[in-house]
Amino acid sequence: MQIDYLEFSSPELQKTQGFFAKAFGWDFVDYGPEYQEISGAGLTGGIAAGPTRAPLVILKTDDLEAALARVEAAGGQITKPIFAFPGGRRFQFLEPGGTEMAVWSEA
Repeated sequence: MQIDYLEFSSPELQKTQGFFAKAFGWDFVDYGPEYQEISGAGLTGGIAAGPTRAPLVILKTDDLEAALARVEAAGGQITKPIFAFPGGRRFQFLEPGGTEMAVWSEA
């Protein structure tokens, strides 16, 4: 699997979006009041409304269930079981050192 997406969070979504646009020249795809996808940043990503947390590194796979099994077998702790979102499905986990990450697939 490879890193595919980086997700930021912000309790001030519009202010964060405005900052990224002004400071870095990034563009955005509007997915409503809770999510903005980042474009033009070199790596795709997004900003989710919510409390500030460390950026979420998201990996991509063709087989989400197999990836979930590998993460669990390697000692990962699932923090969000598989869920659907516009464009695919994903799950989130903590690696043994405590960093939260996610894996997604289109199907």
